[in-house]
Amino acid sequence: MAVQGETRERTRIHIKEPKHFQVIMHNDDFTSMEFVVEILIDIFRKNEAEAHRLMMMVHEGGRAAVGRYPYDIAVTKVRAATARAKEEGYPFRMTVEEA
Repeated sequence: MAVQGETRERTRIHIKEPKHFQVIMHNDDFTSMEFVVEILIDIFRKNEAEAHRLMMMVHEGGRAAVGRYPYDIAVTKVRAATARAKEEGYPFRMTVEEA
């Protein structure tokens, strides 16, 4: 119940969705197709058919977007994939671009 002379203030809350970023996988002549599929399944949680489709897009087109995530998640996935590639001796390259 409002008291006479009391002013009520309305508060509007604007919730913004976080910006999303695409993880771009780049083709090279050294990283095996099997390794790329493994990364797509293990780190990017793609099923086997989707992983093969994306791998072929990278292979034939030179690059492909393999996922869309908030920035921190995109960078974490790229770091995990490139660390695994380094362990295996591959010059695998991925980048993060604003979607």
